[in-house]
Amino acid sequence: MSTAAQGAGAPRAHCTVDADGRTTFRVALRSAGRPRLALVPRTRKNAPEPPTHLLDLEPHGGDEGGLRAVLDPLPALAEGRWDAYLMREPDAVRERLRPGLRDLRALVDGSLRERPSPMAVRVPYVTKDGFLAVRAWLRAAHAEAGRLDLADGTMTVHARLHGAELSDDAAALLRLRSDRSTTCSFPLRTEGGVFSFTAPFGELTGRTPGDQVWDAFLRPAADAPLVRIGRLLDDLADRKTVCVYPALTVGEAVVRPYYTVDNDLAVEVTAVH
Repeated sequence: MSTAAQGAGAPRAHCTVDADGRTTFRVALRSAGRPRLALVPRTRKNAPEPPTHLLDLEPHGGDEGGLRAVLDPLPALAEGRWDAYLMREPDAVRERLRPGLRDLRALVDGSLRERPSPMAVRVPYVTKDGFLAVRAWLRAAHAEAGRLDLADGTMTVHARLHGAELSDDAAALLRLRSDRSTTCSFPLRTEGGVFSFTAPFGELTGRTPGDQVWDAFLRPAADAPLVRIGRLLDDLADRKTVCVYPALTVGEAVVRPYYTVDNDLAVEVTAVH
């Protein structure tokens, strides 16, 4: 049986996210038992699997019926993707949940609010096969990318730092994914926690033979850990195919910035053959 056929009769869950990160799930179902909503983590390669997160589904809505579960901001979910299931009884077989209405308006301007460390983000979304899931990020600090300008063979990134402080010797880095010891450093222009930097693509081309990918980081201070630059603080769980930037020809290479499957900023360099 196809996945679409399996999901045709699956129960549906509506969800609403508030500005504090609280997610409320509503399932149009009557039950006299002890139903639960289960968030099941997808296994990440070479990483221990976090335990399933169980939420009690409780009656709400008076005579209209229906069940509600609330995912509070704490404890934070481990970073990754969590599939949503219904369990009609504690020992019942899990049933995948289909998405209903998703009210994510509170997330749209999330980049404008200051975020403490650790920074926890959750975005409910629809999987490729049509089921409900939650994308979660959990990072000690994060640099949220905003406007990205491409001109004259350069990339200028505007971003805001969350969960850490910028020092006078802070810098942006592009690090070669295939060799982490190879980096290019760029000075910052700063104002409070907001910063920008310009990366000439010519510094990336010709460094190593063949195609390359460079990941974008911020070093808040000389002795501080690197902070990933990405775009997490809105209502998009998957940005890679939504925010598409043009490719630029630089010397003997074609260069294109993009967002990875984790919504982190990277630059792809493709040699012209």
